[in-house]
Formats: sequence, structure tokens, C-alpha cells
Amino acid sequence: MEKYTVGEIEQQLFGKEKVNKETVKELKKDGRKGVQQLILKWEKQEEQKKKIHSQFIEMTSFERQYQTQGYQYIAGIDEAGRGPLAGPVVAGAVILPKDFYLPGLNDSKKLTEAKREEYFKIIQDEALAIGVGIIEAAEIDEINILQASKKAMLHAVAQLGINPDFLLIDAVKLDTPYPYEALIKGDARSISIAAASIIAKVTRDRLMRELGILFPQYGFQANMGYGTAEHLNALREYGVTDHHRKTFAPVRECIK
Repeated sequence: MEKYTVGEIEQQLFGKEKVNKETVKELKKDGRKGVQQLILKWEKQEEQKKKIHSQFIEMTSFERQYQTQGYQYIAGIDEAGRGPLAGPVVAGAVILPKDFYLPGLNDSKKLTEAKREEYFKIIQDEALAIGVGIIEAAEIDEINILQASKKAMLHAVAQLGINPDFLLIDAVKLDTPYPYEALIKGDARSISIAAASIIAKVTRDRLMRELGILFPQYGFQANMGYGTAEHLNALREYGVTDHHRKTFAPVRECIK
């Protein structure tokens, strides 16, 4: 293998989806320090891939459980935006195909913005059905944030276009004709709920960036409506908009 430069060997290890085991075996005989460092790096990467694959399989356990019971269209449901001082609460509902595979899919809050956008497109392209429910700040004030979150979830289910026969919901019990299971921290335990969390989070973030253009003084495009120091200072200086949740204490205190 010494006929290859270290750069060429790096391309062999990291430029392909799969690397032949015999190739690695031969490379381990190469005495060059740079080559041995590349092998260590490659082995760590492979170990991480296995870990992510195992995590994904583990996150399909609820889907597989209910599929064996005869349920075909299992919808995952999650919401984004329960805690902010401004903007809507947004729910996503997603029905994935049985052969869906997206290693790394997890709770949207644990992913980078770039990764969420990447996964959002993949989910949109491959999901059997997607629904979105949006409840604005004024209605949140009328019915409270928990009821608004539930209403957004029910709207998302109604928008699916396919009638689900089972729901996997992140931590919330719904008044719905469909059988369901509410999972605590479901966005880290079910791929369907994780996919719904991506749809909800990305959709809401895009809406908040649009509000950020209309109301630049509040920094919505950065804080997404959460009570950051910048946002609280802006509330005190500029007052409250129609997009603020007036029943939330920090906002209520700034109403003049």
C-alpha cells in the first residue's frame, strides 16, 4: 500500500460509502504515522455510524410494535413553540413509509439549524403524509397554551390527507377518535414523532423569521420569540405587538 500517498489513502477511506475490510487490513501494515492516524479516524467514524444506526432502529420500536398489531398508517405528532413569548404554537403530524431510513433523525432541538433544514426536505420528499397546525398568539391567550398546543396537533392530524389508524404523540393526551399512545420525550424515542418535531420546528422558525422582517426591533429571527435579554429589552422599549402572548407574565408586565 506504500505506493499510495497519504492523501490518496485518505480518499480511499473517506471518499467512499463502503470500504473493503481487506483494504483496511492491508493499510494497518503501513508504518507511516499519517496512515495510522487516518485508520484511527476512520474506525471512530465507523463506530459512530453503527451507534447512529442502532439508535435509529431503537427509535422504530413503537412503530414496529403497532405495525405488528395491524396498524398501517401511524402518525407521529409533536409541537414547537410552547414556551416563547411571541409567535404561534405550531404542530406537525407525519406518516412515514415502513422502509423510511434517516440515521441521525432525533429531537429537532438537538440538531443544528442546517441539519433540521436538510431533514425537513427529506421528510417532505419521502413521507406518505404531512400535516401542519398553527395557532396564533391571540388564540393562545384565549384558551391557554396547553389547549392551543392540543388544538394545533388536532389541526395537523386533520391536514394529513390520509386518515391515520394510530397516533404516536409527544407527551400530550388528545381528545381524538384515533387510538394513540402519548410518549414522554417521544421526539427522542420515535422516528415518527422526531419527524413531526422537525416539521413543526422548521415551519415555526420560518414564520418567526418573517415576523423578524416586519418587527426587526424584537430580534425574532434570532430568538424565535423566546424571552432573551434583547427581546425583553425591546418589549420594555417598544411595547407589545399583536404577535405577543399577552397572558405570559413578561409580556403582561410590559402592556401599557
